[in-house]
Amino acid sequence: MISTTALAKELNIEPKLLFAQLASNGWIYKKENSWQLTKEGRLAGGDLIYNPKYGEYIAWPKTLKINEPKTQITTINSTKIGEHFSIKSQKINLFFAELGWIEKKSNGWHLTAEGKKQGGFQLEVSNGNRYCVWQNQILNNQFLKRTIEIGLGTYIEKEKKPEDLDDFRQAHPPTKRTADGHYVRSRAEVLIDNFLYTNGIVHAYERRVNIEELMYCDFYLPKEKIFIEFWGLEENTKYEARKKVKLELYAKYGYKLIEIKNSDIDNLDEILATKLRKYGVQVD
Repeated sequence: MISTTALAKELNIEPKLLFAQLASNGWIYKKENSWQLTKEGRLAGGDLIYNPKYGEYIAWPKTLKINEPKTQITTINSTKIGEHFSIKSQKINLFFAELGWIEKKSNGWHLTAEGKKQGGFQLEVSNGNRYCVWQNQILNNQFLKRTIEIGLGTYIEKEKKPEDLDDFRQAHPPTKRTADGHYVRSRAEVLIDNFLYTNGIVHAYERRVNIEELMYCDFYLPKEKIFIEFWGLEENTKYEARKKVKLELYAKYGYKLIEIKNSDIDNLDEILATKLRKYGVQVD
């Protein structure tokens, strides 16, 4: 993404002519001597970028075609999505946030990079509050539908789990109870779960990760969007192969991951607190 002036240089035209063309397209407009991005401009590919030195400015993809007519993109807001699933819009936004596609800030809902990949657009009303709209295809998004079904208690697992995962679960059933009532598979997982609970950190255990591949994490912190994996059987060849696949998937999707090893357990409180602080999570 580059500024309008930089784009003009790429296109070898005068910046003022490019601004005029973008305004003519309905993608930007001038307000109090400052250019503002319109909804149509966002749908065309524009975005707002913040620079500590220059402040906020409009940016465009280098490949922007300013003279080509744009295919009309139909968008839908959280209210309409809620009506489709018979759910209130506020709850729909919470589902989007749980997926990591939007995040709540003081001036409304902000689209994340992952949300943009899923077809979301960031919009702003006149008072500065922000909200998100989505392409109509979002109604058929498998991750959204599964998250809603899980949230409503109607989800039924249809996909067969990998054989090595089933073998692992059978060999290590979740029989150890944690302070918050979870049942986990090892003493180490009890200590991790108890640490999160006693520090007031909301977490899920063995949550399915919202990716194309079938994968379950050990722990997930929905507010912070952090995954925690405890590697307890690294001497096992099959387990080590499974670990390698999971690490590759975490890296592929750019997820925040904290890894805990057997050698960390004796000093877990200090080690896990330090690892969480690296992601901005403060614990006592």
